[in-house]
Amino acid sequence: MKAIVVEDSRLAREGLLRMLSHFKNLELVGAADHPDSALKLINEVRPEVLFLDIHMPGQSGFDLLDKLDYNPQVIFTTAYSEYAYRSFDYSPVDYLLKPISPERLASAVDKLSMPTGAIVVERLEMSSKIFINDADECHLVSLNDIRYFESCKNHSRVFFETHKPFIKKALSNIEARLPKSHFFRANRQYIVNLNQIRSIDESIGDGYDLTMSDGHVIEVSRRNTVELKKLLSF
Repeated sequence: MKAIVVEDSRLAREGLLRMLSHFKNLELVGAADHPDSALKLINEVRPEVLFLDIHMPGQSGFDLLDKLDYNPQVIFTTAYSEYAYRSFDYSPVDYLLKPISPERLASAVDKLSMPTGAIVVERLEMSSKIFINDADECHLVSLNDIRYFESCKNHSRVFFETHKPFIKKALSNIEARLPKSHFFRANRQYIVNLNQIRSIDESIGDGYDLTMSDGHVIEVSRRNTVELKKLLSF
């Protein structure tokens, strides 16, 4: 698994890299000392794992995660225990307090799952129906009728007809089951049904704004714009 370390302290960064070099299942592909340089590195190498400090000058590790257009596995590394509660919003693999012991680090690395690309996942068909339990109501919904999925921390919300129930699945897990030719990851927060797009307009940046069949507008991240063009071109 490709991994990078994001840590503003040089000594802490070098120490963590040294300890991680002993793990054969990790391929260390880089390190960064600030969220800005980390974002550039992540977009270039697309690591499966981030060892991420939280408290850094200017921006936090949480700010960095909010800018990503995919969900790598995250192991937080910090000297501050008070961030633990908020970290659950990002479904981390583990939360390590500094100074990090080799035993505690090994325990965290053992919790990492294999990259999704190495796992054979059976994808659904557009004619498939999924069961959704929404409080006191149960729904059997065709994928054709789902407009989009929205990430809500460690849950997701499904939008169909007049309903928008929560389901206890991360957006990345849902994406792995959806047919790629019909569902598109617009950004870190949304997966959209291409058949439910009403119109496409250029956004202020270099991306696009998708107006869905219910009138909701979803922005396509700049990185995903090229993929959208491929899906919708002859």
